[in-house]
Amino acid sequence: MFKLNNKITVITGGGSGIGKAMSTDFAAQGAKVYVIDVDENGAAETVSGIVANGGEATFKKCDIASKEAVDAVIAEIAGEAGTINIVVNNAGIAHVGNLESTPPETLDKLINVNVKGMYHVLLAAIPHLKKQGGVVLNMASIAGLVGLADRFGYSLTKAAVNGITLSVAKDYLQYGIRCNSISPARVHTPFVDGFLAKNAYLLQFYNIHA
Repeated sequence: MFKLNNKITVITGGGSGIGKAMSTDFAAQGAKVYVIDVDENGAAETVSGIVANGGEATFKKCDIASKEAVDAVIAEIAGEAGTINIVVNNAGIAHVGNLESTPPETLDKLINVNVKGMYHVLLAAIPHLKKQGGVVLNMASIAGLVGLADRFGYSLTKAAVNGITLSVAKDYLQYGIRCNSISPARVHTPFVDGFLAKNAYLLQFYNIHA
């Protein structure tokens, strides 16, 4: 297994689901994890679990849709830790709806979190990564690769994540920064469970595989 001894790692959306699992595993490999989330209870649970197992983790509350909030929290982390080595852009939201049933305000919210939120984090963190190199991992989705029916806004924003990743990877390779994305399909997390609970008709497709 890889080791991340003392690597300063920022993980957005670390309070539940994939973000919680990544925070826990990164800490188990020696990273000093900063969990960024708007969910104080979920993030506190993530951090307490890490600490109970001998790891290092700190919670920072932040809404990544706010550039000012992101600038402040990244500066605070860099000030406390001395640098930033790894950034995991995991925070995101979803919506059920096709083009016609996705209101402009809903699309704006999806873009503000899934796209602009990632932009805000990268814009604040890249100057720190440039000092010594580092790693960026962006959470995309299968939706961004193939497009999903009834997920217009979500598919759109996750396709944008892939574009962000490719562009950043090429622009910052010269600084020793590696930028990659991962594109999960459906993962059994509280996020997905809540999504299915609000859209029960989707359960009929849950166990269907291509």
